[in-house]
Amino acid sequence: MVRYPIFLPYSIHTNTRLAKSVKEYIRLLKYVRPYMGLFAFSGICMLLSALFDGVSLGMIMPLADIVLTGKRIVLPSGLPFQLDGIITRINTIHPLRLLNIMAFGVIALYVFKGIFGFLQSYLMTDISQKVVRDIRSRLYAKFQTLSLDYFIRTRGGELISRITNDVSMISNAISYGFSDIIYESLQVVVFASMILFLHTKLALMTLILLPLISFPIVRVGRALKKFARMSQEKMADINSLLYETILGVRVVKAFNMEETELKKFNEVNQAYYRLGMKSTKRMLILSPTTELIGTIAAVLVLFWIGKEVIAGQVSFGVLGVSLAALLSMLRPFKKLSQVNAIMQQAIAASHRIHEVLDTVPSVREKKEALVLHGLNEGVTFEDIWFGYGQHQVLKNISLQIQRGDILAIVGPSGAGKTTLLDLVPRFYDPDKGRILIDGTDIRDVTLKSLRACIGIVTQETILFNDTIRANISYGMHNASQEAIERAARQAHIHDVILHQPKGYDTFIGDRGVKLSGGERQRLAIARALLKNAPILILDEATSQLDTESERLVQQALNELMQGRTVFVIAHRLSTIRNAHRIVVLAEGVIVEQGRHDELLARNGLYTKLYQNQQIKN
Repeated sequence: MVRYPIFLPYSIHTNTRLAKSVKEYIRLLKYVRPYMGLFAFSGICMLLSALFDGVSLGMIMPLADIVLTGKRIVLPSGLPFQLDGIITRINTIHPLRLLNIMAFGVIALYVFKGIFGFLQSYLMTDISQKVVRDIRSRLYAKFQTLSLDYFIRTRGGELISRITNDVSMISNAISYGFSDIIYESLQVVVFASMILFLHTKLALMTLILLPLISFPIVRVGRALKKFARMSQEKMADINSLLYETILGVRVVKAFNMEETELKKFNEVNQAYYRLGMKSTKRMLILSPTTELIGTIAAVLVLFWIGKEVIAGQVSFGVLGVSLAALLSMLRPFKKLSQVNAIMQQAIAASHRIHEVLDTVPSVREKKEALVLHGLNEGVTFEDIWFGYGQHQVLKNISLQIQRGDILAIVGPSGAGKTTLLDLVPRFYDPDKGRILIDGTDIRDVTLKSLRACIGIVTQETILFNDTIRANISYGMHNASQEAIERAARQAHIHDVILHQPKGYDTFIGDRGVKLSGGERQRLAIARALLKNAPILILDEATSQLDTESERLVQQALNELMQGRTVFVIAHRLSTIRNAHRIVVLAEGVIVEQGRHDELLARNGLYTKLYQNQQIKN
């Protein structure tokens, strides 16, 4: 750094990137911590398997020198760890007896090597699957804690990609990456140790060889990490396109947009292909590069030690083992170059996963939050201001709703009606002001107890690919069949359910696709009826019902509203004639409020909205 100050900024940048990679790598290793016992046992199996590789390679010496040529093993002087004595003892064994020993030894060696190889592969795969399971569970648990605004600004396909594609990258890193890093590194150590023991001078060449092979691996690894992150982002784009077009398939077909959507998909798919080929090209360059370096080293060894063999200073078996050990080091290095690519992909995936895990929800529960026990007095909005980023949606909203009141909220599209009611169950928190239930700020109570007091039926009906029974009793797992059927009757969906193939046990398909729009809406109403919460939020809950169904469901809702606090966003103004109060919103501000007849008499915005609707009808 000091000798080359011109490169200092680049070096700092490189070190910063290295530090970030190491940090992500360490965070990745933390997921292995609960399984350190299995990991340690797997490491022992790898060590024994690597040692057996070295022993099997070392058998070349007695086979070549004693058994096949009838000569003695000749090694350079000054061998460490009493190897001189071991070699002298081997040289005294009769060639035929040594051949018998080696024959049985080789079989036993590969039996044990196979056992330990199987164990280490199985254990590492088991660990990787457990880690993937844990990460997926953590991600999904995190999704449940994130606020609604996170899902609004993040594509659904992007989130799916994090929990599927990115986590799979980590699976490869653990099952193959960690395993190969340990096992192949142990093999390098074993083969390098053999070279050191057999020929000390040859070890110097090994020390030169290792950096030469490592340099291209490190250089290519930097590019692979960049391409890995870009590839994962493109895969997220692919998932998002699939997610949007599959959910919106009716719209795509209705507007003849198949070719346009196909073109968009092909462009993203092609971009993903190009990134994959760039990564592949750099990976493939490593193999001939390492082979060339290894071949040059092997030629030098052959030339150097070959002269010693001719001079009788070492035996032919020593030359064979030295060359074999040196060339055997190339395979682990080639494998490590592939592992480097896998690990770079995993580090990029880990970064994307931790972007989700590190996200702080905008709506958080206090550590010592209170438990809300129903509704006794009413709900109060005090000077509520709220906006999405720079766009201000609600301005200075103040309301007082008594228990048992029905508050209807009307206004033009985009006035902030749904946003206002989304603040009650704390899907969002206001930027300014507060909402009180029985005089208690809802930010001071637990989210679970708050939302247990609120039943919601939205304009966009959300159902799950499950049975009708499960959809009605969603969140009420202990509900009896009698209660479920009672709610279905109140929502006027019971007779429709009985005509389904399996009645209440009929699966309704993804998002309730097997039901009509009105049937889906009534099923959602039945779900809210079963919950029987003291606060009801009806966001245009009858908008998809025909006139007769709307009349019947409205009767059921009127019965349910008795003694409860109800917030209604009305699509048809005729349905809110009996509301205790109607609030008219325009551009996030309350412009009028009062009862139906009072508002009509004022001849303001409400009158205009009502007259326009009467004309349409």
